[in-house]
Amino acid sequence: MRKILITGNMGYIGPACADQLKQAFPDAKIIGFDTAYFAHCLTTGDQLPERRIDGQIFGDVRSLDPEVLAGIDAVVHLAAISNDPMGNRFEAVTRQVNFESGVSIARAAKHAGVKAFVFASSCSVYGFAEGGPRKESDPLNPLTAYARSKIDCEAALASLADSSFTITALRFATACGWSERLRLDLVLNDFVAGAVSAGEISILSDGTPWRPLIEVRDMARAIEWAICRDTAAGAFLSLNAGSAAWNYQVIELAEAVARVVPGTKISVNPHAMPDKRSYRVDFSMYARLAPQHQPQIDLDRAVRDLCSGLNRTGFRDKDFRSSSLIRLRVLASHLESGRLDSNLMWAA
Repeated sequence: MRKILITGNMGYIGPACADQLKQAFPDAKIIGFDTAYFAHCLTTGDQLPERRIDGQIFGDVRSLDPEVLAGIDAVVHLAAISNDPMGNRFEAVTRQVNFESGVSIARAAKHAGVKAFVFASSCSVYGFAEGGPRKESDPLNPLTAYARSKIDCEAALASLADSSFTITALRFATACGWSERLRLDLVLNDFVAGAVSAGEISILSDGTPWRPLIEVRDMARAIEWAICRDTAAGAFLSLNAGSAAWNYQVIELAEAVARVVPGTKISVNPHAMPDKRSYRVDFSMYARLAPQHQPQIDLDRAVRDLCSGLNRTGFRDKDFRSSSLIRLRVLASHLESGRLDSNLMWAA
């Protein structure tokens, strides 16, 4: 393994991903490619995570120069408009970034001789799914622009894979855990922030929806596996990435945080509109194909690590849902200042 390119490396998952790949492939060069919307959203003081990789390229995935792919052996495609609120506000951009650019980069990567392409997809493609945990072969029900963009990209990527170009679409459970670029617009992270800052968790739904979760370091382990996976499962593979032990209802997540942060009060919104994004996921195929790369971090450890990280930074912001730790707020700030245009392109 000579060179690995990570798109979207300056986001929430990128630092953990880069560290895992550095450990797994110590002789490889790790190159980052990112437009840097969130480069300044650091939760590590004055330490820049990118100091640990071998090169950083700034650019938009919608206009990635194919020359960037010269000599690259594997591409990890993390770059995305990354959640439902952002996808709903910027629906056209979400399609451009999450779907169209993913396909165009994969085509260019194949042409450049890249051997492996890892696409960060999402279990949100299952949408509202009553009954048992969803398998990869079950019907999909994407409810948001974000989820639709992920499954559309998967479908297009399938036709590009062959014996010399392996593509793995990892349908990740909902991300959580501490990061050097922490996001608090994720369910478990939000609950921990509320407990640490105010001693209270405010559940915006009735608490009953199901959410499968995965910690960012376990996401990175899955990516490592996908880069070098056995092709016996096929040149193209869509795979639920997570653990059966991490299928939780939202209220259970809140209760887990309250156990770690004593005195935390939990409030549920009894008048909330039903949250249709509710699904359990079957991760048995991932367990069978990647037995050495299974999730290692349990819920209590993820909560403790989040608490520890927030406390190290002196975090006490009760109004954190309006802060720079919420990705939509950061984009709104860039737009209001004129740094970004309406297509989320840098204006200057």
